[in-house]
Formats: sequence, structure tokens, C-alpha cells
Amino acid sequence: MKSQLSLLARFFSIVMLAVFALFIGCKESSIEPESTEPTTDTEAMLKLAEEDSAVASFEPSYNEEDAMSFLGKTEAEIYPFKVGHRVRLVNRNLSVDFVGDTAYGTLTKTFEGTLIIAASYNSGATQPDTVVKKPFTSVITKKIIFVRRDSTRFPYRNWKIAAISLPEGGVLSQNIDIKKLTAFLPNGDTLVINSPNSYFLSRGWGWWRQLPIISKNQPTTIKLEVYSAYADTDFVTLTYGADIKGFHRAKKRFVMTSSVPSGNGYDKTYEQTYTSHQFVGHYHAIINALPKQVIYDDATLVESETWGMPYFIKP
Repeated sequence: MKSQLSLLARFFSIVMLAVFALFIGCKESSIEPESTEPTTDTEAMLKLAEEDSAVASFEPSYNEEDAMSFLGKTEAEIYPFKVGHRVRLVNRNLSVDFVGDTAYGTLTKTFEGTLIIAASYNSGATQPDTVVKKPFTSVITKKIIFVRRDSTRFPYRNWKIAAISLPEGGVLSQNIDIKKLTAFLPNGDTLVINSPNSYFLSRGWGWWRQLPIISKNQPTTIKLEVYSAYADTDFVTLTYGADIKGFHRAKKRFVMTSSVPSGNGYDKTYEQTYTSHQFVGHYHAIINALPKQVIYDDATLVESETWGMPYFIKP
């Protein structure tokens, strides 16, 4: 009798342990989605923005990682061989205005950076013998339009991105200003952009212009209209092609095609053509415009303007 009671007691204990383990497992699985998801609409929208490929493709091309070569030297106080900048994201903020089932967000990212100039103080040098490093802080903004798609208790599941603007910002001053960008796409389309933060691209179906889609190994020509306070040719570059890990990054310097006096400065036109590579995915073409002395003088502080243009390379 005692052995039967002992067996029943053991059996009952095993059953209770199994029920307890099942209860704990169900409890943990039921709360897991809540513990990993954003708890507010703004947090959810920020996560959606960070996960969007067209948005995320900006930083790999904006962060040039190291000094990158360009051809040609001109007489100045320093003689640069390679120029590039390294940036680090130090702050991001999303402010949102809600209008019914639509939300209008402004994504602001602050970067701490270093402009790196491999140069020589000797005009006859054939290789750089010094590295000039100039710290700077840049601020880049992008507008994002969200639309409600559900009304669950999980904010991340309630919204989707409907459209994104082009990014713009930099180390702004009155001495250098990109006024207009015209992109001549391989398929014959032409994009005319006067204000990046007001130029929206659809993320899916919508009445906004669609994201530029470019075939592999196809050329895109970009024409810039720039106001500069200086007569000298500015240092205007195009960085493009970097994937999310920073691979396949390339850089070109724009060629100035005209310069006309305008007020206290000059209205200038720059042009450059880049070719898409063979890797399918989302990318950004980044334009950086700096006055010449920022690069050719070792003491001039950094001032720059940055515009970005997202595009997709199709199979």
C-alpha cells in the first residue's frame, strides 16, 4: 500500500512540475512580443525608419571611412593628395505631427566627424608627407510620412512608411549653398530637386514620385547649381555605391562647367557622371560641397552642404 501511495505521489509531483513548466513557458511566450517591441507610436516610427532600406542606405556612403584619392593638384598653402571624412552618429531624434491616420515626421541625425586631408606643404612633392585632420559636427534631416494600417496595442504593427524625402544638411554656412540638383537617369527620366526635404519618394504605391530604379552598370549624370562666396573652384564631390556594410564605395569630384558673378559671390554649375555597379540593392548618391580653402588651407574650419539621392539597382 505504501509503495502504491509513493508511486502516486511521485506521479502527482511529475504532473505538477510539467504543468508548472508549461505555465511558465506560455507566460514567457505571451509577453515576449511586448518586451521587444516599441511601446509608443514615435518609438515604433523611429524603428520603422531605421529598418527602411532606402533610409538606412544614406550613412554607408556618407561615412567615407578614410581619405579617398582625387586627381590633380593646384598651388595653395597645402597640396592635397587624398581627401575624405569619417563620421560617427551621436544623436538621432524623430519629431512627429499626427493628423488623423497620417503622421509627418522629421528625422534629425547629428554626426561628429573628422575631415582627413593627406597632403604636403611642398608643391613639388609626389607623395603626401602630412595628414591634416579637421573636426566638425554635421546635422542631416529627412522628412518621413507614415500612415496608419491598424489599431492594435502594438504600435510597431500599426504604422507603415508611405514616403520619404531626400536628406539634406551638413556644416551649414552662407558661403556655400547647393541650389538645385538635376539627375538624368539611364531610363530617360529627369529628377529636378530644389529642396531635398520637400522632395518625396514613395515607399510602395502612392502619388509621390517612385524611388529611382537603375539597371546594373548604367550611367547617371548629375548637374548641380551652387552658390559660392568664393571665386575659386569649390571642392564638390559625389560618393556613391556603398552597401549597408560600406563595401563598394566610390567617389568622384565634380567638374565646374560655368561660374557667373552673382551679388557678393558666384553662381556655379558642376557636373559629374557615375555608373551603377552590379550589386542589387538600395544605395545613396551623396553630394558634398565645400569651399576650396577648407581643403587647401590647413587652418580653415569645415563648412559644407550635403544632399543625398537614394536609388535602387535592379537585377
